[in-house]
Amino acid sequence: MRVPLRTRLFAVLTLLIMCAGSAGGYAGLRLGGWLGAGAGMLAGMTVVCLGARITISLCRLQTEDFLRQIVGDGRVEASADAVLRGIMLYEAAVFPLTADGVSAAERKSRRTVAYQCAAFDDLPLTVRVAAAETLEVVDEGQDREQVRAAVWALAEVVRECRAGHLNVRDEQTS
Repeated sequence: MRVPLRTRLFAVLTLLIMCAGSAGGYAGLRLGGWLGAGAGMLAGMTVVCLGARITISLCRLQTEDFLRQIVGDGRVEASADAVLRGIMLYEAAVFPLTADGVSAAERKSRRTVAYQCAAFDDLPLTVRVAAAETLEVVDEGQDREQVRAAVWALAEVVRECRAGHLNVRDEQTS
């Protein structure tokens, strides 16, 4: 049977606390008799417990900081995704599936939302530039394939701004 690592670590920590208490008790006994032994044992165990607590807290903070660097807080990714969705909804209003599928008021509303999302302050510059180029192409509304290519380019820029995005090779992304 294999003992889990967590259990082994707790056993080692308990053994360390007991050893520190014994060493503190011995030092206290040598310096101040039986009363000194109790005080020394308490002092030794307290020092080890505080050291363990500080070490655990520092490890937790370091791990959280490392994960925050990798994953990020998500606000930039969420706002970039919102821009992409807003522009895609505007594209759907400019090129509806049926001739009378979208009213002028709905098209204007979707355009307003797309422009407001693209003007958000927390967006990375690359997303802002790509969104502006895409909105310009959608506003022209002449060639559906050109609009799709611009939206595809915006989707690639949004994907690249996500945390954890890796370029494995020049031609392959994760």
